[in-house]
Amino acid sequence: MAMGNTPILVLREGTKRDKGKDAQFNNITAARTIANTVRTTLGPRGMDKMMVDAMGDVIITNDGVTIMKEMDVEHPAAKMMVEVANTQDKVCGDGTTTAVVIGGELLKKAVDLIDAKIHPTIITKGYRLAAAKANEVLDEIATSIDINDQEGLKKLAMTSMMSKQVSASRKHLADVVVDSVVSVAEKSNGEYNVDLKNIQVVKKMGGSMDETHFINGIIVDKEPVHSGMPKKIENAKVALINAALEIKKTEIDAKIEISDPTQLSAFLHEEESMLRRLVDKIKSEGANVIFVQKGIDDLAQHFLAKEGIFAARRVKKTDMEKIAKATGASIVNKIEELEQDDIGSCGLVELRRVQEDEMTYITDCKNPKAVSILIRGGTKHVVNEVERSMDDAMNVVAVAIEDGKIVTGGGSTAMELSMRLKEFSSTVGGREQMAIEAFASALESIPTALAENAGHDSIDVLIEMRKAHSKGQITAGLNVFNGQIEDMRANDVLEPYRVGKQAINSATDAAVMILRIDDVIASSGGGMPMGGGAPVDSMDDD
Repeated sequence: MAMGNTPILVLREGTKRDKGKDAQFNNITAARTIANTVRTTLGPRGMDKMMVDAMGDVIITNDGVTIMKEMDVEHPAAKMMVEVANTQDKVCGDGTTTAVVIGGELLKKAVDLIDAKIHPTIITKGYRLAAAKANEVLDEIATSIDINDQEGLKKLAMTSMMSKQVSASRKHLADVVVDSVVSVAEKSNGEYNVDLKNIQVVKKMGGSMDETHFINGIIVDKEPVHSGMPKKIENAKVALINAALEIKKTEIDAKIEISDPTQLSAFLHEEESMLRRLVDKIKSEGANVIFVQKGIDDLAQHFLAKEGIFAARRVKKTDMEKIAKATGASIVNKIEELEQDDIGSCGLVELRRVQEDEMTYITDCKNPKAVSILIRGGTKHVVNEVERSMDDAMNVVAVAIEDGKIVTGGGSTAMELSMRLKEFSSTVGGREQMAIEAFASALESIPTALAENAGHDSIDVLIEMRKAHSKGQITAGLNVFNGQIEDMRANDVLEPYRVGKQAINSATDAAVMILRIDDVIASSGGGMPMGGGAPVDSMDDD
């Protein structure tokens, strides 16, 4: 704009601005690019991605959130899709690829609606209505599961690992996952809560993934401080000390003047006596294993070894807390305050060699609230992928225990939601009806992607699935191995209710946010121009 032939610069020179449909389509294209990247990893027949960072480190995985985190994404709309994956991972720990694929498909369908002259505000309103209805239907079709249904929980874990590199060992790993999650589940006010931080995961290369095992206790990457200490103690009484077994140094500079040899002897004797009293205190309270968060003096090590006490020093705070939960011990800050009530117990404390490292196993704990998993694998890449797969499986089992609800997989739940939303759309007046139908079609992207990744004809699969669901077969889904539509419950393909619910909600939120942006102002400098702001949203609220 010019006034009196003088140009008025509203935005800083070099600022890039996209408005209207250009802004919307650019954002949608960027977000869909992210969705299409991970789409091929969905399902048991999904492919893997090799991620190479600037340092040349390689990650090979088909875990959606790992791929997203490793991708160097710059476009702001694409970053919103990455956020969908991160949110899904935090809330459920699994289903990240599903959430992103649904989000991408919702945006793809929105393009057709915008081209048909339907305003984005109407589309977003329809999408919100559809998401609310989908959550209702999900509540209705979910079935219950509880912590005592070990077989059901193992099926959930195996379904989660079916699409990973570890699928060949999924039965063994599912046993490990369920044992560990059930051990740390705590009941309060009639509901279970699972804190997976109480499951310690230790990775060691070498061996096969079938050698991965559950330990009913804790592994500490430490060894006894003195060679004369026992390497194995049965019926261990464990003390946890957050203090040094050393002579306290003065906090200010101090000088001790000794003018007589007998004074030196008395001084050294007193140091020895102080350390001896500390060790005697530990012995008198019945402890035969101690873990110290700080240092242990050489002389104290000698006294402890003479008393047959197993001692490890400089143990991490997190490990101390896990040992406390596993053995029932209390962490004390002063050795003088150690009492019998602070002493924990376990069946065995033993030093074991794993590959070239020696580690302390604290096992046979009674009702431990912290446990360990030792992950084995042939290479670093395999061990890391086993860890990612087991993390997903542990989260799946944990949320199923907490919610007490599950649904079936293989695209069966997505198809049932799609069919029910199409019925619902006919009861909604106005143009929102078209947006609800688009949402229903977008949910079909899950069985479509499963079919495509397995090399089956997606159109034939959709037709057969629609036919089965129209006959009331709610659990009918795709068996990716033979291309047939089968009962997913009979096939033991199960998923937690929360994974599907969160995927729909996260995908809808991201799609709605991206659709409502009609003006993108990208500053060329370090910040937005004076009087400018964040990307502009000039549409009215719903």
